[in-house]
Amino acid sequence: MEDKLTLEEQKALLRMARDAMERGVKGEKLPPMDDSILPVHLREQGASFVTLTMRGQLRGCIGALEPYQSLAEDVRAHAVAAALEDPRFPPVKEGELNRIEIEVSRLTRPISLDYKDADDLLSKLHPQVDGIILRDAFRRATFLPQVWEKIPDPAEFLNNLCYKMGASADLWRKKHLEVLIYQVEEFHESPNL
Repeated sequence: MEDKLTLEEQKALLRMARDAMERGVKGEKLPPMDDSILPVHLREQGASFVTLTMRGQLRGCIGALEPYQSLAEDVRAHAVAAALEDPRFPPVKEGELNRIEIEVSRLTRPISLDYKDADDLLSKLHPQVDGIILRDAFRRATFLPQVWEKIPDPAEFLNNLCYKMGASADLWRKKHLEVLIYQVEEFHESPNL
């Protein structure tokens, strides 16, 4: 990603995500955002994922693969959705808020990855760099590049992604799936932010 956010822009997005998540969990409506006071990067259309963890364990992760609203609005919406709408977890409770850590991933536009067969696909993947989207007709699934930390083997990565998509783990070996890749700029809450 060539056009990186400044540290101040990252801090602003993390503050927006925290505020939106807390308001959402408390049942409060988000106030309208005055885009005119935001830096240009945050006003531009952007796609993001917001990941919530508690004690290092995933607690929610929701996002968009394609931009459709300003990056600031995207982060706010996905912070609330990650807390309340991730079907893998019960909604975050108010008592959990101070233990939730927020990570924001700003995505590049996905690009199609051309490959001949399963071996060629494996050779074209860039672990730790590429997020991957698999599509098979109406099914699709993605793993952010950060997932490589937990699943470093490319074949196992694709197996798990097929499983997440609701297909057999080895579908990528048996059928030519549509594969798209993207990169992220990732930042998270810390004492320094």
